[in-house]
Amino acid sequence: MVKIVGVRFKKNGKIYYFDPDIVDIQLRDHVIVETARGVEYGEVVLGTKEVSEKEVANPLKKVLRRATEADNQKHEENKQAEKEAFKICVKKIEQHKLPIKLIEVSYTFDVSKIIFYFIAEGRVDFRELVKDLASVFRTRIELRQIGVRDEAKAIGGIGTCGRVLCCHSVLGDFQPVSIKMAKKQNLSLNPSKISGVCGRLMCCLKFENYDDLPCQNKRVVYDIPPEDDEVLIDDEE
Repeated sequence: MVKIVGVRFKKNGKIYYFDPDIVDIQLRDHVIVETARGVEYGEVVLGTKEVSEKEVANPLKKVLRRATEADNQKHEENKQAEKEAFKICVKKIEQHKLPIKLIEVSYTFDVSKIIFYFIAEGRVDFRELVKDLASVFRTRIELRQIGVRDEAKAIGGIGTCGRVLCCHSVLGDFQPVSIKMAKKQNLSLNPSKISGVCGRLMCCLKFENYDDLPCQNKRVVYDIPPEDDEVLIDDEE
C-alpha cells in the first residue's frame, strides 16, 4: 500500500496523486508540488489515504510544501498574468494570420513555462508564432491543440437542461459515451437531441447508463394508490 493525497490544479480538472511525505496536509489545503511540466500550485481534494501500488504511477512525486501566503499571492498574480498573455497571444495570432482559436492560457507556478491551448480544424504551422511569443515573455512557450470537448470544458456554457455544462462544473475526466447508451435509455437518436454544445454526445448519457433499466417489461402497481384511479405502468403492450 502507498500513502497518497489527491491534488487538482484546475476547477473540476483531473485529480493527480502525490506522496504527502512528511508534510501535514489536510483536505482543501493548497500545496506546491512538482509535476512533469514544472512546479505547480494546487488544491488537495482527496485527503491522505492508502491505495494499492497498482493505482499509482511510479515514481510518485512528493508534495514540496503547503502553500504560504506568499505562494497564494503569487498564484493570484499568475492568474492575472494569464489574462494579459491571452490578449497578447490573440493579437499575435491575428498578425500571423493563423486559422486557430485561442481557448486558454496556463502559467506554471514558477513561470518556467506558459501553455497556450487552442483549437483548429487541422494541423497548423505555428513555429513563427512560438518564436514571437518567446521573445515577448522570455520563457518556454508551448502551444497545445485541444478538441471541442476540451473547449467546452474550459469555456463552459448552459446545456439543454438549463444548467451549467457537466464537463465545466462537475466532471474531472471525460468518460467514453456511445450511441448505445442513448438506445438503452429509449432516447430519440436525433443528433440535435442527444448532442451537447460541443457537438458530441452529451456526457450525461453516461450518468443514466444502467445495466438493468427499471420498469422494463414489468407491471408496476403503486403501494399507495393516488386519490383518483390506481395508476399502472405496463410496458407489455
